[in-house]
Amino acid sequence: MTMASAAPTSNTPLSTPPAPARLLSIATALPPYRLTQEQALAGARQVFAHRLRDFDRLAPVFTHAGIEGRASCVPLEWYLEPHGWAERNTLYLEHAVDVLARAATQALDQAGLKPTDVDAIVAVSSTGIATPSLDALIMQRLGMRPDVERMPLFGLGCAGGVLGLARAATWATARPGANVLLLVVELCALSFRRGDLSKANVIATALFGDGGAAAILRAGPREPDDAPAFLASAEHRWPDSLGIMGWQVEDDGMGVIFAQSIPILVREKLPAVVGGFLDRQRLTLSDLAGVICHPGGTKVLDALEEILAPAVEGLNDAREILRQHGNMSAVTVLFVLERCLRQRARGLQLLSALGPGFVAALGLMRF
Repeated sequence: MTMASAAPTSNTPLSTPPAPARLLSIATALPPYRLTQEQALAGARQVFAHRLRDFDRLAPVFTHAGIEGRASCVPLEWYLEPHGWAERNTLYLEHAVDVLARAATQALDQAGLKPTDVDAIVAVSSTGIATPSLDALIMQRLGMRPDVERMPLFGLGCAGGVLGLARAATWATARPGANVLLLVVELCALSFRRGDLSKANVIATALFGDGGAAAILRAGPREPDDAPAFLASAEHRWPDSLGIMGWQVEDDGMGVIFAQSIPILVREKLPAVVGGFLDRQRLTLSDLAGVICHPGGTKVLDALEEILAPAVEGLNDAREILRQHGNMSAVTVLFVLERCLRQRARGLQLLSALGPGFVAALGLMRF
């Protein structure tokens, strides 16, 4: 005789949802040189003023950028001389690995882990070329296991911090118990090209800084409940917008592409994308305790403050990171995340960044 299986009742769960990925640690690191905004303006004036008729009209962008200084992997004098693509990329490889090694070591120490405990790496960067990729170079530098799985991500620009965190969280959720190391580094200042007299290059000179960050994510039933949980993510690319932001490779380096329309696009297009993302989570802006945003610039932050109200807690943290470090592209939002954790932020937090594509990257975390 065989016994029929009991039919599931309304109180019997058909499946158990996977445990969310939790942020076990996050650490940031900077290259060795510090440039004040006054030094950056003086250097830009020395390079551009005698060749660019509109320089005095553009110069106020330095004082209005909301930036006091930024880190740089090279001293101020380096920017005053011409440099080719090969030299720039050699500097990128040297300093990117150094910055990431320091950030990763700190993140591992905070999580109580050793380099040999890392099971997977997601590495994000768009300001240089590395083949072998940065994750392989870090494995070699820190002495990680040879079977670590790797996911290098290139071309995400300023959206890379949020999207990299989302990819690392997805990987951690799919492999419960695995230690996933997220690495993000951008050496934006190396994109400065003294021969580029475009308005975009002058604006980039006023905004860009260098930095790196590392984080450890892990999912599983035994992870600490007080560790921030990554709950959901989304991205949206607007059609016919490829020329709004990105790099244009030139003989002497990467030329920046900025469109003046970015703050307008934020006001007009982003509300529907954010609203749709929150609606899919059965949430509204009023349910959020705060936001963790990539501070692309003061005008973008002003636009975000308008469209994200009443969930504006955390925007002051973004402004403070911009003031201290400038726009470090993908890394910046992780500096904001680290600051929010130090400030003991609580509740649901919306992560937001915009990047080439033109794409909006969103995430939802519970602190």
